[in-house]
Amino acid sequence: MLVKTYGSAVHGIKATTITIEVSASQGINFFLVGLPDSAVKESQQRIAAAFENNKLKWPKNRIVINMAPADIRKEGSAYDLPLAVGILAATGHVNSNLISELVIMGELSLDGTVQPIKGILPIAIQAREEGFKGLIVPRANAREAAVVNNLEVYAVDNLKQVMAFLNGDEQIEPTTVNTRDEFFSHANSYEVDFIDVKGQENVKRAMEVAAAGGHNIIMIGPPGAGKTMLAKRLPTIVPPLTLREALETTKIHSVAGKMDRETSLMTRRPFRSPHHTISDVALVGGGQFPQPGEISLAHNGVLFLDELPEFKRTVLEVMRQPLEDRVITISRAKSTVEYPASFMLVASMNPCPCGYYNHPEKDCVCSPGVVQKYLNKISGPLLDRIDIHVEVVPVPFDKLSGAPPSEPSEAIRERVVRARQIQEERFVEWKEVHCNAQMTSKLIRKFCQLDEAGVALLKNAMERLGLSARAYDRILKVSRTIADLDGSEAIRPDHVAEAIQYRSLDRDSWAG
Repeated sequence: MLVKTYGSAVHGIKATTITIEVSASQGINFFLVGLPDSAVKESQQRIAAAFENNKLKWPKNRIVINMAPADIRKEGSAYDLPLAVGILAATGHVNSNLISELVIMGELSLDGTVQPIKGILPIAIQAREEGFKGLIVPRANAREAAVVNNLEVYAVDNLKQVMAFLNGDEQIEPTTVNTRDEFFSHANSYEVDFIDVKGQENVKRAMEVAAAGGHNIIMIGPPGAGKTMLAKRLPTIVPPLTLREALETTKIHSVAGKMDRETSLMTRRPFRSPHHTISDVALVGGGQFPQPGEISLAHNGVLFLDELPEFKRTVLEVMRQPLEDRVITISRAKSTVEYPASFMLVASMNPCPCGYYNHPEKDCVCSPGVVQKYLNKISGPLLDRIDIHVEVVPVPFDKLSGAPPSEPSEAIRERVVRARQIQEERFVEWKEVHCNAQMTSKLIRKFCQLDEAGVALLKNAMERLGLSARAYDRILKVSRTIADLDGSEAIRPDHVAEAIQYRSLDRDSWAG
């Protein structure tokens, strides 16, 4: 008897439906074909043990299973359940009438328990697009899959329950999630707030500009000045995720297996803070079976690199292309995977190895030339791609103890959202551009025109600081954002002057 069940293979953040053809005929052999990897081949032992422990006999037939399309490599243990159901249906233990309408995924334990899998959200989206009625998934993955509308998601605990459901002996209520309620109920809940930050008004202003335009920012200052504290509060002033962004971000975290079992949809922008010992593959993604890296997990959110010069140079240099293109392509001999990587880079660093160069009170103990060598750990091309450089100085005692409460994140976010709305209206004809930081050279020429005073000011700064053409573009983009925050249609000279101030590392005084 020939039976077809349906599973799904995840490639990047997209899924492809896999047809599992099971043929049971006279004989005793077992054949599994269709480019399965070792984990898929091992499913025979897991399925056989699950059958035995649930008092089901392994069929005394010649079982041939083909996983089509045969040119796509099938990876992982998520095919255990559809393979087991296919074998049971082909040998008459399960009614095959419902199977053609369902996508089935899940890993089997030896006792028949169904274990959770990765990448269930793209699988559910693909199942709906291809017209399947429902999806049978492990209970731990059900809420995540139920985010997809117009698809019945059946949460199961074990193989016996699946058999009873398919035979009509047990009813399973589909799992439902009100996507919009889930999204809006948690969208603005943060444990940190800018109201906790004393002083640092210039840095908070720089972070407001960065959030308003989606710009990359680096903070330079001594230990204990508050760099990490400020960085962790940046997501609280960035505009909330849209529903489309939330789904896209959830897909990436689902594929990487980073979703919490109680979470069906990511409602807050990601904040990723990898340690400086991270490898380049872990940062950009890859591996034998390519997985998203930290820059993709930070998609639509913030990637915070603390103590930037301590990262290996090769790790930092691989970020050049993603910072420009906002996508990372991982190429292998047999396949190419593309992951989105549109993130805000927030970096922090000490000005020198001891941390006290340019400190107002403490003396730097580094020998001559060490400061320059330390700064040279970060290449010029990478610094060019960071729009805003800002100095963070220690907060004096009187501001720590007696200062009134700072402005809360909510008030700052309101100004940021207004500036982003201006940008959304400006770039309505360009679907891939949503904020000033994403402007191309053509759009910079169109929307960042300066008056004579602004041109003269920028020319003087370019000649005095020796800025590159890329730094020139960055200054124009930041000037446009400052003007948007000010509600100004034109970019005034004071907007340009403030943008030029945010190029601290381009000044000669930083070379020592």
